Amino acid sequence: MRIILFTGKGGVGKTTVAAATAIRAARNGIKTLIISTDPAHSLSDALGTNLSPEPTEVQNMLFAQELDVYYSMQKYWQNIRQLMLTVFRWHGVERVLAEEMSALPGMEEASAFLWIEKYYSEQLFDLIVIDSAPTGETLTLLTLPQVTKWWVTKALPLQRFAIKNIGKVARITMGIPIDKGYEELEHIFDKLESIQKIFADHKICSIRLVTNPEKMVINESKRAYTYLNLYGYNVDAVIINRIIEEDDSSTLFARYIKSQLNYIKDIEESFSGLPIFKVKHQGEEIFGQEKLMDFANDLYKNTKPELVLHHETSYKLEEITDGFLLKIKLPFLQNKQYTINKYGDEIVLQIANRRKNIFLPRFINFYNLTSHDYNTPWLEVTLTK
Repeated sequence: MRIILFTGKGGVGKTTVAAATAIRAARNGIKTLIISTDPAHSLSDALGTNLSPEPTEVQNMLFAQELDVYYSMQKYWQNIRQLMLTVFRWHGVERVLAEEMSALPGMEEASAFLWIEKYYSEQLFDLIVIDSAPTGETLTLLTLPQVTKWWVTKALPLQRFAIKNIGKVARITMGIPIDKGYEELEHIFDKLESIQKIFADHKICSIRLVTNPEKMVINESKRAYTYLNLYGYNVDAVIINRIIEEDDSSTLFARYIKSQLNYIKDIEESFSGLPIFKVKHQGEEIFGQEKLMDFANDLYKNTKPELVLHHETSYKLEEITDGFLLKIKLPFLQNKQYTINKYGDEIVLQIANRRKNIFLPRFINFYNLTSHDYNTPWLEVTLTK
């Protein structure tokens, strides 16, 4: 099974790109499921059909699903839900509000992982395409097992043995499923950790960045690219969407098109080594399967989108005794002059007339750049407090 996850800043066209990719794969004879993990679902609009929290057959070899956290709670963690509802209602919270609050932090993202784990275990599809939430939520999804485990450890700090024994008494005497809820949590953690390993397997999972030739969007794409590499995920392509061609220029768009050309050059330099796909602005909203297929053909040309298009780790962040060692893969830096500076959580690398901006996790803001050295092909940067 292959998994392809599309991410990028909100509004860049992820849903269109993801849906087009899924349709083209399905028409190539690959049994494909496209899942929307974005709470602001628009996948059904793009495909021109009603979808549900379960897979819906859209056309031959193509299925689609829009996740619903409350449906997933009923399916996967009813005991946890009942436990949370009971606790909130004990504190005098009205039922409607208690229902809303009963969703643990990260449940929306966790439900996506659990569905995918199910499909992977059962090998129900050849390809899963994920139309993800905007970049920040995607990073939350991919780091979810550690984050959720930390939250529950703080929320339920008792020892496992105590919880199971006290919980059994509570369930028998008061009908509160503490022990069953905790067992359910443990089971969910096992599944989350299992699917995270699958996501980190570069032969199985690819992440594709969708961007527009605009400054704020590009900066977010750069930050996401660095983060994903640091977390060990494989970014195998960058897709530049909504390019206005020079033939479309007018007095109104002339300056915009000129700036787009500069931004496209920036993307090509910043993501050099990665496959970069460009697709022009279609001049209209892309709804319906035939328009999506035309879009996919314009985007991928002769490329098979279901393949792993690139496999390489460009950044590594390793913990050392008094800080962190950042390793940046630069195979052609040998004998070239460069300068490197740090501003907050950003590393700025200048090589001749080319500049590379590397956005790091925000906690790096509290570390100083103390030294750097080049050992082919890695530039090693030491960051200490």
